[in-house]
Amino acid sequence: MSSETQPRALRPRRSCLAVPGSNPRFLEKAQGLPADQVFLDLEDACAPLAKPEARHTVVKFLNEGDWSGKTRVVRVNDWTTEWTYRDVVTVVEGAGANLDCVMLPKVQDAAQIQALDMLLTQIEKTTGLEVGRIGIEAQIENARGLVNVDEIAGASPRMETIVFGPADFMASINMKSLVVGEQPPGYPADAYHYILMRILMAARTHDLQAIDGPYLQIRDVEGYRKVAQRAAALGFDGKWVLHPGQVEASNEVFSPSQEDYDHAEMILDAYAYYTSEAGGKKGSAMLGDEMIDEASRKMALVVSGKGRAAGMKRTTSFTPPEG
Repeated sequence: MSSETQPRALRPRRSCLAVPGSNPRFLEKAQGLPADQVFLDLEDACAPLAKPEARHTVVKFLNEGDWSGKTRVVRVNDWTTEWTYRDVVTVVEGAGANLDCVMLPKVQDAAQIQALDMLLTQIEKTTGLEVGRIGIEAQIENARGLVNVDEIAGASPRMETIVFGPADFMASINMKSLVVGEQPPGYPADAYHYILMRILMAARTHDLQAIDGPYLQIRDVEGYRKVAQRAAALGFDGKWVLHPGQVEASNEVFSPSQEDYDHAEMILDAYAYYTSEAGGKKGSAMLGDEMIDEASRKMALVVSGKGRAAGMKRTTSFTPPEG
């Protein structure tokens, strides 16, 4: 682990758009889509013979594209392949100043994150980039990775997200389903609940974001929405999108409703008032028919933070009682 890295602020990641690093047309189009994050993929979306050229295509688009308002990520190949180190060196040396995070797939233990941290630090020092600025996203795609997810989450101060990779994970545990993200036939409950909660607990323990993986039926937007709502209900911060039609659904599902956002802001204002000198320095108070206290404030901070990150505007305001 690099000792020079510092804790980092969390970025909006309601929608994380996957774009093949070998496809200039898709890379051009992605810049105009309202996704919070775009990751340029050098792994599964690139054929083996296309990977060397794709690295340079990714560098070109990071440096010359307009990614305003988006978190810029590159997914490299996993450490068990012969491509990983060259992916990292080529992309970070060529476009490190225009890169926010590196996504490492198929992470199985903390040592793989620490190795990436060390390589990034070496490149940053060599090229004069700020040490530790580039974050890491870890993708959990098999049983070993899930069993070690707590150590993975705490492996480096560069860590920003834990990402669930459902397709490889389903294959790794022999799950009886061919539709990525959908429930296996004949199972009466949610087959993913434990997996998602395990990832979420590890992420929150280390103040990271938890991101759900893709839904491959790209034209079934309602199916996508249903699966996204499951992850959002648990507390996940966002989900991958593979098609422009999924972006709007993801942004909507992982943003609070206007009513919830307004209510959260009201709780924060009311609590600030009632705990102040003017409000009587109360530890708890009534907001309409609802009692609010410090726990209410913490819950409201989560909802208001998501709303503010999504650019939402209040439609109501708190008025202190007279007298």
